[in-house]
Amino acid sequence: MFTNDEVNLMCIYNTGTREGLIAELTQMRGYLGAEETELLALADSALGKLRNMKDEEYAALDLFPDFDVEAE
Repeated sequence: MFTNDEVNLMCIYNTGTREGLIAELTQMRGYLGAEETELLALADSALGKLRNMKDEEYAALDLFPDFDVEAE
C-alpha cells in the first residue's frame, strides 16, 4: 500500500497514532517551498493513503525505516 519512501517519511514523523502522523505530515508540508515538488508529492501521497485507512489498518503497519543503501 505504501512505497518505501512513504514509509521512511512516515517513520520520521510518526507520533504513534494515525491522527498524530497526519497532523505532523500536514504541518511539515506547510514548511515546504513550491520548488520541493518531490517531497510535496510524497507527503501528499502518504497523507491521502493515511486519511483513507482505518486506525486498525494503521496499527498493523510496521513503521520501521529501511535506510539500507547498497554499497557501490
